[in-house]
Amino acid sequence: MTEQANTRIAIAGDPVKSEDPYHLDPADAIEPPTTFRGRLKYLGPGLVISAAVVGSGELITTTALGAKAGFILLWLVIISTGIKVWVQLELAQWTILAGKPALEGYSKVGPRIVGRAGWINLLWVLMDFAKVLQRGGIIGGAVACLSLAFPVIGEPLGLPSLIFWTVLSLAVVLSLLLTNKYSVVERLSVVAVVLFTIITVALALALPFTGFAYSAADIAGGLTFALPVGAIGFAIAMFGITGVGADEMTTYTYWCMEKGYARYVGPDDGTPERARRAHGWIRVMRTDVLVSWVISTVCTMSFYVIGAAILHPQNLVPSGNDMIVTLSSMYTSVMGPAGYWIFIVGAFMVLFSTFVASTASVPRLWANTAAILGFYDWADLATRKRIIRVLTIMFPIIWAISYLVIQSPVLMVQIGGIASGIFLVAVVIAVWHLRKQEVAPEFKSNHFFTVMLGVSSFAVAALGIYSALEIFGLGIGA
Repeated sequence: MTEQANTRIAIAGDPVKSEDPYHLDPADAIEPPTTFRGRLKYLGPGLVISAAVVGSGELITTTALGAKAGFILLWLVIISTGIKVWVQLELAQWTILAGKPALEGYSKVGPRIVGRAGWINLLWVLMDFAKVLQRGGIIGGAVACLSLAFPVIGEPLGLPSLIFWTVLSLAVVLSLLLTNKYSVVERLSVVAVVLFTIITVALALALPFTGFAYSAADIAGGLTFALPVGAIGFAIAMFGITGVGADEMTTYTYWCMEKGYARYVGPDDGTPERARRAHGWIRVMRTDVLVSWVISTVCTMSFYVIGAAILHPQNLVPSGNDMIVTLSSMYTSVMGPAGYWIFIVGAFMVLFSTFVASTASVPRLWANTAAILGFYDWADLATRKRIIRVLTIMFPIIWAISYLVIQSPVLMVQIGGIASGIFLVAVVIAVWHLRKQEVAPEFKSNHFFTVMLGVSSFAVAALGIYSALEIFGLGIGA
């Protein structure tokens, strides 16, 4: 590497020169920060993922599970958020080293079926069809909040009111995202996650001082690894959807690319300088994942405890369009009438941010899939942008229609969660294949990370297989 290039990469924070976030240009290489405080300045992709996870998993599925099962499944909350993150870390490391997003990695796992697409790519397509219902459920939750707060046409939660707010929400999201800028998604996600996390954690911590107090014995009982038969469906969905699910792991690699982690490393020229930068930016990514994992875990446990402590004793399980009304009772039971409005505003912010994150990410993944299938060249930036813009308009409309037809956000989110749990098995297979074939030994030398990846992979595979058997009526045991 030339002396001039070394001077260029030493200036952290310089704007990248490449317009294409998926193109690696040596001129975009930047020296990584060397301190924890410095790494915090480059966080972002994990917060976008947290915004997506909090809205779908924590607010809806986890609270419903707590309402249905009580404290007995608290152990699963901890495992579901902590065990999958190691697969996410490995997949994101490959992205930074290879300069390619996850679906490109999945295409390397044979046999290939169509174009460059392997069987995992086609399985992702099937999973994403199931996720249509989940995303429709997210839109439904956000729209229900608006309809309850401002029933401008007819009764709250009536079809005319729901249609009005659905159309208006679509218009707002599309106006925000047709610019196709990562920074817009990141800013919205950060605001929503921070505000609602503070509110929810504060409520969970305040419960012991109210009429819905929980005890140390309740917490201990939730750590006994019991799994009631009646809660199996909820549990499977929660494992697939809380923390990072298969779709969040996949999407995270795209946000890592657009944030610049791989571009800052630069193309693989085989030099020690490039390897050193790679180690540095991988540490930034791991810090980003750590922060998002803490947020996800704290939120998940808070929502579960609130559901178990408030809704379970009252036999209130969120379902149908009344989901928001039922969930709001968590706040009104403790805070009175003011709690209702606090919940409505907070729930809308989280669900809407999830809607934004999905609308921003899914078109990118489908555009990449179209390229892998051979419909166009992914390196053709102009064509890629057009495809993403068209899909950004098309997909939210499909999701919204699915909600207006089914109108059961909890069920819709659970279906997507189960599909995500099954696809996790394929992601694990892809991660180990890429690790073996394409990751240099120096990036596999941390034995702790290797052991945790193994534990994570075993847990994901076991639950994914169990989920598949349950779906086909071949459940093992009761």
